[in-house]
Amino acid sequence: MKLIGMLDSPYVRRVAISAKYLAIALEHDSVSVFRHFERFQQINPVVKAPTLVLDDGEVLMDSTLIIDYLETLAKPANTLMPSEAIPRLRALRLIGLALAASEKSVQLYYERNLRPEDIQFEPWVQRVEGQLAAAYAELERELEKYPLKTDGSIDQDGITLAVAWSFTNLVVPDQVDAAQFPRIVAFTAYAEGLEVFVSTPID
Repeated sequence: MKLIGMLDSPYVRRVAISAKYLAIALEHDSVSVFRHFERFQQINPVVKAPTLVLDDGEVLMDSTLIIDYLETLAKPANTLMPSEAIPRLRALRLIGLALAASEKSVQLYYERNLRPEDIQFEPWVQRVEGQLAAAYAELERELEKYPLKTDGSIDQDGITLAVAWSFTNLVVPDQVDAAQFPRIVAFTAYAEGLEVFVSTPID
């Protein structure tokens, strides 16, 4: 199977890291939705990263859906998600917040770097900035109540959280004050030190 997309995308990176943890081999093809639009379009007409091309040529997209499929291929012991209802609910809440933070970071980056300055809509920008701050504030509170494990392993909530924080600090670092989010910072430092992260650096 082949994973299409750049690792500077938090969505592509979370899939790549998840696949490694699940012991599923993926060939990675670093195709940019911007610089290689026509090439990407030939692989997936929707041009959405990440895209997963299966061995039979079938195409999947959306990081959460791809990871869900990879979970079905992995050995049960390799799952990244808890099976019991309450732990799973907590994991899903963290994942949702981290994905929201990634989405808002992407929106701010696009607004600043792709939209001409004279047509940027400041009230919308301020709203997105508030949503981004709220997502990380909620994540920090969640980690205070339910710390993630740091025993050498990691689950999907931890992967998604760490990938999101690293991405935000890459593209809109002015939007996050590390001093306000000590638990997120500490966990991300732990996660980025794991082999599955070290071997999957941001492009």
